[in-house]
Amino acid sequence: QLAKRCIEENTNPNEVVCDPFMGCGTTLIESLVSGRKALGVDINPVAYLISKVKTTPINPEKLKTKIDKVMSDLNFSFESNDKQKTLSKLEILSKLPTNERIEYWFPDKKIRDELGIILGRVDIIKDKDIRDFCLCAFSNILKNASIWLMKSIKPTRDLNKKIDSPMNLFSRQIKKMMRGNETYWNILPINIKDNLKSHLNLKEEDARNLPVGNNSVSLIVTSPPYVTSYEYADLHQLTALWFEYTKSVNEFREGFIGSVHKKDFDHNRIKSKLAKQEIEELSKKSKKEAEAVKNYFFEMQQCFEEMYRVLKTKGRTCIVIGNTEL
Repeated sequence: QLAKRCIEENTNPNEVVCDPFMGCGTTLIESLVSGRKALGVDINPVAYLISKVKTTPINPEKLKTKIDKVMSDLNFSFESNDKQKTLSKLEILSKLPTNERIEYWFPDKKIRDELGIILGRVDIIKDKDIRDFCLCAFSNILKNASIWLMKSIKPTRDLNKKIDSPMNLFSRQIKKMMRGNETYWNILPINIKDNLKSHLNLKEEDARNLPVGNNSVSLIVTSPPYVTSYEYADLHQLTALWFEYTKSVNEFREGFIGSVHKKDFDHNRIKSKLAKQEIEELSKKSKKEAEAVKNYFFEMQQCFEEMYRVLKTKGRTCIVIGNTEL
């Protein structure tokens, strides 16, 4: 409701609304449903996948037909014996990346194997939109299927965790997403549904490099990364490892705004007096934290300069800010 109100009060239909930190695509969805054009970027490939799936409407009947086939194949594969599988024309090749971090989070071989078969079946779906839809569902069940402590946003293991079968988790998640897709399909204006490419521009890109010309955006609505947040990359590491976006979590972290895991820092041109004051105070407590915060402030400054570049004269920016402390 908040994004929708910001969009409807500050833009007219067909104007461009941008979210440089699109995350799971809330701003983009509300822009399209309100008859605006949507531009979104995120450097995180997991966020890009989620936003792409969430903003791409699929005919509910077509989706149901395809998903029913996938689920039927998977149920047959898990329930039938080896002889039946040999007689069947269907052969699902497991897709299980070899990575010690996967074994660290999924120590139960049976669960790893089941996930590998689900991913193997999803991987051979020919329709890219439906394949991405299923990949998104698979991504969503990984935390539940692992020994990740569910109450913690930090990566903590719970060795006594009771885990439901990945197939049950996947089935529930797919059904939930199908309901969401049907709602979206029904409320999206027909002219946007029929011309999605001319209304939606999604990129896996750095917020400091928006894929649009100067003075072309009417409104920016965004929730940027927070200086006090835990490493964003850590929260999406399970998907990144299973989809082989990266071989190591450290490598995955490097591109993120304000990450302490950078090879190079470049932050001698911070303009904010308040930021400089905060860095100075923090460096008395911890040099390492001060360095990370310094990096965050400089990179966010670059993001704001880029937002200013693309914004029209008298364009507006709505930023979600929480009162957090480090």
